[in-house]
Amino acid sequence: YYQPKINLATGLTCGTEALVRWNHPELGMVPPDEFISLAEQSGQIRQLSAWVLYRAVKDCSAWRDQGYDVSVSINLSAINLRDRELFEEIGNVLDRWSFDPAHLVLELTESAVMSDPAFAMQILKRLREMGLGLSIDDFGTGYSSLAYLKQLPVTEIKVDRSFVRDLAKEKPVSDEVFDSFKGLYSYDKGELGATSEEAVAT
Repeated sequence: YYQPKINLATGLTCGTEALVRWNHPELGMVPPDEFISLAEQSGQIRQLSAWVLYRAVKDCSAWRDQGYDVSVSINLSAINLRDRELFEEIGNVLDRWSFDPAHLVLELTESAVMSDPAFAMQILKRLREMGLGLSIDDFGTGYSSLAYLKQLPVTEIKVDRSFVRDLAKEKPVSDEVFDSFKGLYSYDKGELGATSEEAVAT
């Protein structure tokens, strides 16, 4: 499945996020929170992530060939960051489809980055050197600060809905928070985004 990302200024689709969904013949739709953790525990997360990477780049390449100026985002887990073949695998898929790395965004949750900040910093820097986009997902649910976030070579921040749900009711606080985000945006020339659920929450 793909979730579109809409540019609110133009109303046009500017990207998509690849979402894995499991429709089990007996259990029905299994929530990703359940089967992703099972994949991590069983050691199959690498194969799952590799398949998502291949399929996402293949599909986005086809869309771009049809004239659609979109990017595609995929999610990585903390386990993926420790995969020694991660860089080679990404490079091979990009080469297979002659895909511009600037149109591929790798999303990691804030908690995945904060599980080992020093190590994550090294990996993220290497991925950015490959020309890939990097996104911090669910920002506001972990323990990082905007000061630490400024050090990360990310191009996009997705603020968790729990972080912004009540900001409209807390005007003084909301102004301070969003001024901080705007400062971060200016710092790294990245993007601030929200998923459809988060947008509804605001």
